[in-house]
Amino acid sequence: MTDKDKKLWFKAKIYGWGWYPCSWQGWLVLLVWAVIFVFAIIKLDYEWVKNFLVILVITLILIYICYKKGEKPRWRWGK
Repeated sequence: MTDKDKKLWFKAKIYGWGWYPCSWQGWLVLLVWAVIFVFAIIKLDYEWVKNFLVILVITLILIYICYKKGEKPRWRWGK
């Protein structure tokens, strides 16, 4: 399966480095990340190390999913 054959969940940004959701699966992943992020901020105690680690782990998982299900990342200066 080539890159053209797979359905992308995230497209590369036109300017800079990163992705944005372009399918319902991408939006769902981003929504789940946001819910966990808000829950971690509200529900976790004031121990900043635990809060930081939870946010770091969920963000690394989000980046991994974007990398696997999105376009190849690279720095872009426009079209």
